[in-house]
Amino acid sequence: MKTLRRVLVVLGLAAAFRSWHTGWGATPDERSEPLPGDELPVSAFGMRATRAIDIDAAPKQVWGWIVQIGTGKAGWYSYDLLDNLGRPSATALLDEWQQVAVGDPAASMNPFGPIEDSPWTVGLVEPNQTLLWRNAAAGTWVWVLRPRAGGGTRLISRIRIGYNSPSGLAFAPILELGDFPMFRKMLLGIKARAEDSLSQNHR
Repeated sequence: MKTLRRVLVVLGLAAAFRSWHTGWGATPDERSEPLPGDELPVSAFGMRATRAIDIDAAPKQVWGWIVQIGTGKAGWYSYDLLDNLGRPSATALLDEWQQVAVGDPAASMNPFGPIEDSPWTVGLVEPNQTLLWRNAAAGTWVWVLRPRAGGGTRLISRIRIGYNSPSGLAFAPILELGDFPMFRKMLLGIKARAEDSLSQNHR
């Protein structure tokens, strides 16, 4: 019985942690509301994470930092040693990555392959409002920018990843443990860059 109780406690803590990290910063309504990409099929076995952050800059001042995300572009604004081959993520908007259209290769997550080989493609573009990335084999990743009533932006990002094979399911714990700290750092990186850029423009 003691062993069973310990197992139940561990499972309960793991479930609580998963619920917290997959909803970091998001309100209950944001976590449950339909977002673009939700209509696309993803394996029932997988991860759905809806995270959000307030940014003291208008959506159009945040948008440029999002469209240039990715290895080989501006980086991930996260832990560069791990996700960008040690190259520093950009601290300025890069003109060459500011134009985005449906069908374009989206953010590359492979530090060794060309951007053109990314399995992620742009599925929806609504400038300064919505950017959706699609991966037919894995899932969707959407960015939603909403103006706040008092000024600034509410940035909501939802990633849906399906574990479509036994190997994918086995890799899931590693993926989820690594996903949260890097995702959180990225959102904070976007916030810091957008707010810093706005501050510099007002000097």
